[in-house]
Order: sequence, then structure tokens, then C-alpha cells
Amino acid sequence: MPLNYSKWDKLELSDDSDIEGHPNVDKKSLIRWKQRDIHEKREMRKMRIAQLKADIACNEVLKPRLQKITEEVEAQGAPHFSALVERFKTNPSPEAPPTNAPEQKSYDEMLLSLLLQVWEEAKNKGVEKDDPKLSDALVAGLKEHLVRLDEHQEKMRKDLKAEEEEQHKKITMEDLHEGFESHYVPPKPAPPPVKGAIVGDKPKKTVTEYEVLNPKGVASAPSSEPSSSKAASSDDVDELPELTPSLEQFSHIPVGAYEESWEFIKAHRDVYVPGASDALLVAAFRAQSDGKSKWAKQCVHQSLLLQYCEKLGKDGPSMLFRKLIAGDVRATSVFEKDVADTYNHLVERVRISKAEEAAGAEQIQLVPENPDQSISFNVPDGPPPENIELDGPGFEGVDIEDVRKMLQMRWDVFQNFPEPLQKALQAHSLEEVNKVLGAMKVDEAEQIVKLLDVSGMLNFSENPIRDATGKSEDAGDEGDEEDEGEEEAPAAPEGKGKGVAA
Repeated sequence: MPLNYSKWDKLELSDDSDIEGHPNVDKKSLIRWKQRDIHEKREMRKMRIAQLKADIACNEVLKPRLQKITEEVEAQGAPHFSALVERFKTNPSPEAPPTNAPEQKSYDEMLLSLLLQVWEEAKNKGVEKDDPKLSDALVAGLKEHLVRLDEHQEKMRKDLKAEEEEQHKKITMEDLHEGFESHYVPPKPAPPPVKGAIVGDKPKKTVTEYEVLNPKGVASAPSSEPSSSKAASSDDVDELPELTPSLEQFSHIPVGAYEESWEFIKAHRDVYVPGASDALLVAAFRAQSDGKSKWAKQCVHQSLLLQYCEKLGKDGPSMLFRKLIAGDVRATSVFEKDVADTYNHLVERVRISKAEEAAGAEQIQLVPENPDQSISFNVPDGPPPENIELDGPGFEGVDIEDVRKMLQMRWDVFQNFPEPLQKALQAHSLEEVNKVLGAMKVDEAEQIVKLLDVSGMLNFSENPIRDATGKSEDAGDEGDEEDEGEEEAPAAPEGKGKGVAA
């Protein structure tokens, strides 16, 4: 069987045993000359190829512009030709071929040179400026240059093809490339668990015990060192797991979109980590508390997906999603029932939690300081009347305008109260007012009580009649005098009292 040496045809050697040099020239110099000649020819060929590609690209830009100029001159005549020449001279475009050549001409300068050449050719043919045949001569010259441009483009493409074929005849260093590479790529480290997650059991501590001769005495002796383990365990506060950005995106996947969930788990390794399912349940509880029931159910759904994957073992994720995506009736029915039951339990827990918070929430209530004190409300019926008359003792130095401003301020404050509070004040019912205040936030209720006091609508008064039933009749004169003094004591002025936070 003959051997095929064609695979060596593309090798170009600067040293070969078959080469016979001149007897007066040493072989090392001959090899260096041949090597230099090979590299020089390669560089010249590369420069020639780059030049041909640049010329072809430049002509591809110039050809459509020259065709447009030819059509416009043919339609509008020689004046348009003169206008184009003037525009290219005075206001040429800076657009030029993308080369690093010094003093590179722009496209407009190239077109100007071509138009001037067409004009000179028309003059050489005997066509003057005012000749009616000038437009036809110019159009004919432009079309002739278009034909020459096409021929020149075709010739350059053939030369480029020949140069590239010659370049690829021999293998050079530029043709060498890495076919394949085999090396060890270490696997990516496993993502950390979710913050606050409980990972496995706590590590066991080794305890060293010493055998003593008198164990009872040692046990009864007081220990000087406090138990650090108990203190540490008491100080530890369990932290709730929080959602990571990937888990938050995972929680927004619609319920029942098993294929989308499976693709997301494969693309984000930090979703299937310890504590992820607990973080989703915490997010579901918070979402349900905020009234976002749809997102809460999605969080429960995604949390149970991760729980099922963990319970099914090493191949749990692929096994579970293969059955869910295929629509296995047994798998989907069990899983959907578990999702519904878990979500219903979550809704009930949120309801109970809100009820417990409402029962123990801080409230602002109006409560008298002592049993002898009562609380009433001086509610305005409307804005102050136009005519205000002040009669009686104590009003001699009072300005009517100040009274009007006070009454107007009281009416404005009343009008700005919420409607339930207005109705409770108009009913003059302390119980109804406290009920409205209890439904408000503490800061808001405190502001309401302050406005009631400032505007004069809140009135605290004491009962002047005292209950002396049951007192001993054998009391002396000193006791009688004290009783008379107490009965003659004046009542407390209005406005004295306080609101109690219950």
C-alpha cells in the first residue's frame, strides 16, 4: 500500500536536506536568507490583503453615493452638478474610511476629485460651460466612471481571493490553535444556608470526669465557676430565617408552575439550601398578615416543594419534579392537598395572632382620677354666631373678638375629627368616645385627647356632695369641725383631670 504524503504539502521549511546551495556560501547563512525571504513575503501579502479589503469597503460606500449624484444630475442638469461641487468644496462632510493612514481623505473629498475629473473630461471633449450638451456630457462621464468602478471592484475581489488562497497554502504560526484542553475543574462550593436557619444538631461537647476519693464532699462544696453553658444557652436568641434575593424571586413563581420552578432551582443553587423552606414559611406568615394572600399561598407552595425534595433523599428534586411535570395523579393530588391544608392552617394562625395582639395592644382611654370625678364633653353645635353678648360678672374686661376666635377654633377642631368620633362626642357618651379612641393608634389617640383639652371640649368636674354615711356618731368636736370644713371647701375647677393609657 503506497504511503500518502499529501498532508505534509502545507509545511514550508526554511531548512531541507534536498536544497543545494552555492559552494562559497555556508549553509547557515543560506537558511537565514531563505527564512527572512519567507517572512518578508508573508508580511507583504498580509499588507496587500488589508489594502484590498480597505479599497473594496471604501468603493462599496462611494458607489451608491455616485449613483445618486448621477440620477440627480440627469434630472436637474448641470446647475445641480455645480452646486454639488461648491458644497463639497466649502462644506465637506468629515466622514472618512476607518483607517490609520495619515492625511486620509474623506468621502466627500473623493467625490469632489471625481466630479472635477468628469468636468475636465467634458471640457477636453469641447463642451463649454454654456453649451446645452453640457448636462448630457456630465451624465455620460459619471456613468462611465460607474462602469470603471464596477470593473475595478471585480478585479480587486479576484486579487483578494488569489492572495488569500496563496496565504492559506502553507501553515503558519497564525493558523495554530488549541484543539482541546483537558484539565481538572474543581466543583463550585456549596452555597451557605439561609441566615438564621437551624442546620442539623448542635455539636456534642466532650466532658472530662475525674475520679475522686470523696465524691460526696466534692458535690457538697460550692462551685466558684459559674456555668458558662447555661448562660450561653439562655442568652442565645433564635433568629428567624430571612428571604435571600433568589428565594424572593422563587417565591413569586405561580402556583402549579412546576416546570418553571424546576428550571429555577437548577439555575440557582442557593435556593435548595438548609433553612430555605422555613424562610418561605416566615415570608408567607408575614404576607398573610399584611393581606397579601396570593403571595402567601405562593410562598407556602414553594416551601412545600423544597420540603418534599429534602424528604425524598439525594435524588429527591429530580424524582419529585419528574412526577409533578408529567401530571402523575397520585403525586399531584397529595401535594396539592398538603398545600391547601398548610395554607388554611397558616390563615388560622394569622387570625389568632392578630386577635392576641388586639387583646394586648396599648390603648388610650379617658378615665377619671377618683370616683368623685366625672368627665363630660362641651361639644359645639356650629360656628360662632355673628352677634355675641357677654353678660354676668367676670366678663367686664373680656374682648368679644377673642371669644369669637376661641369658639371658631373649637368648631374647626371638631370638624377635623373623624366622623365616628364626632358622633360619639355629640352623644355625650364617655363609653363611645373611649371605644373610638381604643380603635386608634396610640400616637393618634394622644393627639386627639390633646386637641379635646386645648379646645375646651374635654371637661373634668367633681361632685360637691360627700357621702358621710357610716361615720361614727361618737366623734368629737374636732371631727365635726373637720367635716364642716370639708363641706365648705370649694369644688375643683373645671379642666382638671387626665387621660390614662390602658
